[in-house]
Amino acid sequence: MNQKVAFVGTGRMGANMARRLKDCGYAVTAVYDVNRPVAEALAAELGCAAPESLAGVTAAADVIFTVVTNDAAMRGIFLAEGDNLLMNAQGRLFINCATLSPAMHREAYAAASAAGADCLEAAMASSISHAREGKLYLMLAGDEAVYQKVLPMIEQMSVNRRFVGPAGSAAEVKALVNMVMNINTAGLAEGLGLAAALGHDLNMIREIFSQTGANSRVLETDAGDMCAREHDCWFSAEHAAKDSGIAQGIARTVGLALPVNDATTAQYEKMVTLGLGGLDKSGIAELTFKGRHA
Repeated sequence: MNQKVAFVGTGRMGANMARRLKDCGYAVTAVYDVNRPVAEALAAELGCAAPESLAGVTAAADVIFTVVTNDAAMRGIFLAEGDNLLMNAQGRLFINCATLSPAMHREAYAAASAAGADCLEAAMASSISHAREGKLYLMLAGDEAVYQKVLPMIEQMSVNRRFVGPAGSAAEVKALVNMVMNINTAGLAEGLGLAAALGHDLNMIREIFSQTGANSRVLETDAGDMCAREHDCWFSAEHAAKDSGIAQGIARTVGLALPVNDATTAQYEKMVTLGLGGLDKSGIAELTFKGRHA
């Protein structure tokens, strides 16, 4: 626990991961976010610095977690001219947790290696509460020796974890996870929407689904919200569109057609176009139930 830790990207996931490691006795020395008031508030809570520069974050820590929104943000923090995390980064370890394209993770890995630093992917398949409680499910990739070196810290953050393989491979697996989750969510919304249009009792339909081949994890997590139109955001439609799009791009690189994923991606992209991207992924029901937004 003598490693100094910093976080870049202090939204709900990043902030709760930082809180968790602080609770576990790690020295969280710096936090950074493009929204400075958010970073400053978290820094005051944790009793750490909120550097104004990315290079300042690297100077303050041994292990730097990044939790950013997309490929462009990732490229900016690692490869931007003038200020980036790789300035004087020799000996540092970067653990990149965002859902990004495999190509971006490989690019970050190569750039970190050239700077004398180590890089791991730690793709998360969990919620905000799991981050706070140290119950994440993590898919990790990079150099296995580096993974073993930081495993005690990773164990404090996760209830389960799997080392997947070389750089980029965890991003590939995470894209598969989110692709299937989003397809299941879209299918559930269509099933419930059709049941509602036919006049069936949706509580009865949900119970029947749970006992048959229509059962799924999203039936448990999203069906009630779809019926009640309660779409408080845990995993946004905008992120669903991005992640299904990542899977779409990966499929194209190997010459594979994924028509169901293509249709699901289009549905989530439609939500973004309609201004519904900030809703939870369960909000896709707004496109399928008669008399709703669409």
